[in-house]
Amino acid sequence: MNNINYLKRIFLITTAIILCTATYTFAQPEEITNKTEESIWNNIDVKTISGHSNSIYSVAINFQENLIATGSDDKTIKIWDFPTGVLVRTITGHSSGVLSVSFSPNGEQLVSSDRDGIIKISQIDTGENIRTIKVSEKPVRTVVYSPDGKTIVNSSWDKGIKIWNAETGELVNTLIGHTKGIYAAAISPDNKTIASVSQDKTIKLWDLNTGKLIKSIEGHDDNIRTVAFHPNSEIIATGSSDKTIKLWQVETGKLINTLSGHSQYLNSVAFNSDGTTLVSAAEDKTIKLWNLSEGKIIRTLSGSSAGVNSVIFAAGNRDIISGSATNDDKLRIWQRKN
Repeated sequence: MNNINYLKRIFLITTAIILCTATYTFAQPEEITNKTEESIWNNIDVKTISGHSNSIYSVAINFQENLIATGSDDKTIKIWDFPTGVLVRTITGHSSGVLSVSFSPNGEQLVSSDRDGIIKISQIDTGENIRTIKVSEKPVRTVVYSPDGKTIVNSSWDKGIKIWNAETGELVNTLIGHTKGIYAAAISPDNKTIASVSQDKTIKLWDLNTGKLIKSIEGHDDNIRTVAFHPNSEIIATGSSDKTIKLWQVETGKLINTLSGHSQYLNSVAFNSDGTTLVSAAEDKTIKLWNLSEGKIIRTLSGSSAGVNSVIFAAGNRDIISGSATNDDKLRIWQRKN
């Protein structure tokens, strides 16, 4: 092979690689000046809070009232003061394990879903049930309020996504496209797009207003169990049973990066408010913090005696809230001291 043909071949291979992988530059956190990000997260206190008698599947935070909600397989929802961890009230009414909880944007209501395919909307200050909706005969894995508070979206093991009017409880749309049960769904901060992930190993992006399928993305080697939108609505993170986290461009569907480090399947991922850091929770009993500009692990948080099912950032990006599985059943508040 002559030198010209060899160079042409190298150019074509390099071009193909570039086209298959998107490029995106993540900013460094503004607070990092003389300190490294590792040193900022090096000094952490953890509050371990008991109260549930079975797995905590979901955690959510109400920024208006500084409250945390936890949904558990013990069939209850508990409301906790943040950051003290003091129990405020227990909400009952579900007849099976609670798989997902989400506060309304105004902080006044909470929507929850369970293994029996039921959604309930509760008043936060009283714990009173406002509305009960039968969604499916199968478990409703996630339920979320839209950022404008007008819509509730759920994903289910019945392969469908349902969109509800948050005020009336009326069904607005049913989105069909996945071929197996749907683990999770998320709504973009700009209130335009739904992302859903499934046992069928696909990510699907939907128009929230029309219900139209925008695109389907493939790339994970196993079930995709969790999804989260970046604060700019332009990127999603997905976590899979293949033990990896992948970052994707919403507009193009192209892969930005793959983050590897967990030794068992992913259960939860979340961005901090400025989009510079990702937190992940897995069945390997750990939580990992990731620097997105470099794609590397900043810190691994250990302490749970079981898999960590759910993790989120609290306001100000200084605290992390997590809930763990059976044989641990604990709420944890990880508080950065510097």
